[in-house]
Amino acid sequence: MREDLLYFIWKTKHFAFNGQTTFEGELIEVIHPGEYNSDSGPDFFNAKIRIGKTLWAGNVEIHINSSDWYLHGHHNNPAYDNVILHVVINNDKPAINSKGLSIPTIKTQYPNVLERELMHLTSSGKWISCEEKFASFDSLTTSMWLSNLLVERLEQKTNYVLNLVDEANGSWEEAFYHSMARSFGLKTNALPFELLAKVTPLKVLSKHKNNLFQIEALLFGQSGLLPELDLCDEYSKSLSAEYKYLQHKFNLTPIQGHLWKFLRMRPTAFPTIRIAQFTSLIHQSSSLFSKIIEIEEISDIIRLIRVEPSIYWKSHYTFGKVSDEINKRLGDDSIGIIAINSIVPFVFAYGISRANSGLKEKAMRLLEEIKPENNSITKGFVGLGLTAKTAYDTQAMIQLKTCYCDPKKCLFCHLGARLLLKSVDFK
Repeated sequence: MREDLLYFIWKTKHFAFNGQTTFEGELIEVIHPGEYNSDSGPDFFNAKIRIGKTLWAGNVEIHINSSDWYLHGHHNNPAYDNVILHVVINNDKPAINSKGLSIPTIKTQYPNVLERELMHLTSSGKWISCEEKFASFDSLTTSMWLSNLLVERLEQKTNYVLNLVDEANGSWEEAFYHSMARSFGLKTNALPFELLAKVTPLKVLSKHKNNLFQIEALLFGQSGLLPELDLCDEYSKSLSAEYKYLQHKFNLTPIQGHLWKFLRMRPTAFPTIRIAQFTSLIHQSSSLFSKIIEIEEISDIIRLIRVEPSIYWKSHYTFGKVSDEINKRLGDDSIGIIAINSIVPFVFAYGISRANSGLKEKAMRLLEEIKPENNSITKGFVGLGLTAKTAYDTQAMIQLKTCYCDPKKCLFCHLGARLLLKSVDFK
């Protein structure tokens, strides 16, 4: 017996419970099963159930054995005092809440075929469990589920954003600066870039926002990447001298230069180039997050981020080594990654924090302006017939694969649920 199967029945076939009576002899009618809760607390929030002649609104708890109520300590937890119905398979002990009140309880079963079908589905060994039947899903159902998944992904990222804001003592600008730094590092150098931002407060950079050279001195000095004096060219020597002055002035401690990765990277993605580009962004855009929130046109946001480093870096990839002079402006692919990982989540989260639906819509519109991501997950779903026109589509695909397919959560996937329901007679 599996509790997650009971969750599934309660969530998707709640009408199977209508006409049953509680152990106290009262007829129940499920008006709304509530919203599934994957965190601590009762299993379903905000359910509406008629018990006898009374309509109740509250939470629902589900167990295999009713005695699990005590095993899990719910009888001592006030968070469970608003449970209006206890759904169990075996009623071996009446449930009492922390106020000493009895919880109405009903007994249910699920058909054995449901468990067999679930085991068959999740043990397929395919790239995703329903791979062989994926083409059978109608496009409208799939499209609606992917749209839900996109919103779910942004809501999950909102929690991450709000934690960053808390760590920054409530400053959205500082938190956004940290997030943007991490994004500029891409996957390989995300951590050292994040550390660089943390040891170089935005308020220090802001004091020199009108002087590109001083911002370069601060960020390159704090990165630990400035070369030894005997290996320096004139530009590097000037940066080192300026950094020593600013380091003493602000009592700064750099990170270790060995943290940065250069190996097997395209030269245009070297951390030196990324830091130079990030420096230009800081120089050109004070109060960057406020600007992004105020800008209405998505194209203007993209233009704001499309920065290029100072003139030295047009002919260098690393300090002291001259290369052919080329424009090293931030490219479309990099802008897309930065927007997906930082700009979109922050705009969406700010919209939630301010109850501003327009900002949430703006975040999703931005995803529709970004090219689709090209990775193993998106390639896999495209191979199964899904269309990936923009990052809106690919972010939903990534959410589906990582949060449902990989952990085998077919019961909680709308597509997996449809397959299972077709196999079961709930009479």
